[in-house]
Amino acid sequence: MILTTPFASAQIDLHCHMIPDSYLEAIKAHGMEMDEGFPIPAWDAEEHLKFMDEAGIQTSVLTMPAPQPYFGDGTESAFICRQFNEEAAALKALYPGRFLFCAALPLPDVDRALEEARYALEVLGADGVKLASNSYGQYLGDEELEPLMGYLNSRKAVIITHPHKPSAANEKLISAVPLASYEYLAETTRAILNMVEHDVLVRYPDLRVVVPHCGSFLPNALPRFKGLLPVMVKQGYMKPVDVDANLSRLYYDLAGATTDDAIESLLTVTEPSHILYGSDYPYVAATALIAAKKSLEARLAAHGLASEDILANNAARLFGADIPIREYGERIVRLAEIEVYPEKLNEYMEYAKEVGTVSMASEPGVIGLFSMQDKADPNKVYILEVYADREAYQAHLQTAHFKKYKEGTAQMVKSLKLIDTNPLITATLNKSAIQ
Repeated sequence: MILTTPFASAQIDLHCHMIPDSYLEAIKAHGMEMDEGFPIPAWDAEEHLKFMDEAGIQTSVLTMPAPQPYFGDGTESAFICRQFNEEAAALKALYPGRFLFCAALPLPDVDRALEEARYALEVLGADGVKLASNSYGQYLGDEELEPLMGYLNSRKAVIITHPHKPSAANEKLISAVPLASYEYLAETTRAILNMVEHDVLVRYPDLRVVVPHCGSFLPNALPRFKGLLPVMVKQGYMKPVDVDANLSRLYYDLAGATTDDAIESLLTVTEPSHILYGSDYPYVAATALIAAKKSLEARLAAHGLASEDILANNAARLFGADIPIREYGERIVRLAEIEVYPEKLNEYMEYAKEVGTVSMASEPGVIGLFSMQDKADPNKVYILEVYADREAYQAHLQTAHFKKYKEGTAQMVKSLKLIDTNPLITATLNKSAIQ
């Protein structure tokens, strides 16, 4: 069987880009290489994997970079996005567990975007979609995107957002100062607040939207937005909206310059479980990203944040932990010797069977629960328990099905002895974990 895990060994990069030749050639054909004010870097799957291995990243979530490949022809844009998505799906299949992808959509053509979203999610197995802050003036939250948002909500889709060049940018200004230095942050904030004002995230509660670059300017803009909203509503210029309810649906990646101030600001608008790691590869050199990641882990600890949550667990939960594991930490192997009251034996066995079945089906960190009955004395039951690591074991103890078993059988058990063991042949455990 293929095991999945939400645990610390499966570090996940939520913010990185795939730049295949097909996309780059289309952009160059229209002279758009510098449309975002920054050169599009070279990208290669093998180099990406090399960076991941050196950085300790198991899985990268691939998205299309900026600019959006729309040049006035919806058919051409749909072809470019389809080619990108099929190449991403092939890469995901070629390297199981190493790559996920969020599909590119040919916006601003909503009909074609809806068609491509269906194909990507239902046929290609995309793990979500990537949406630009704006597609040539069509901003997230705009009314014309309602059919697409309705469909994505029905799929409980993950949406990774990314800033693009604003539609009314001053060309002289942005040629002097790169968009990525400040305008990308403003652009992301602009798009998210537009979604909030149109109540998108409350009306479509199953959407899971990721905000890039440490929340961009949202921590600074939200207090002003909240202060102005009642005034504008009273004067009839805006509609009432539950800002906090909308914000509760948002996730945030840490791509970019993750300073102590940025982390502190981000914690004013969200909770730790909604913070995710992002590298921005290949827009930053691999050596710099590896050093920054090590520094980030120290910063997270300084702010009382668990690095295993930010680097792995939160993203695994966001994507349903559908990530094959490559290696585990130190396994927990123990033997439970249980003596059951004879009159309670049949009832106990039903509880034991249920917790074993549910645990193996729903808990990636539970490698094995092998129950055995003593032939000479059937009231004695032995359970060999194997957990991926200590975190997996602790997580198992907090599950509803284990608590049901523990509480339900409390008066059925005459004696219980737990024996922690050291496996003598660990290779057999490693083999069982991947088959």
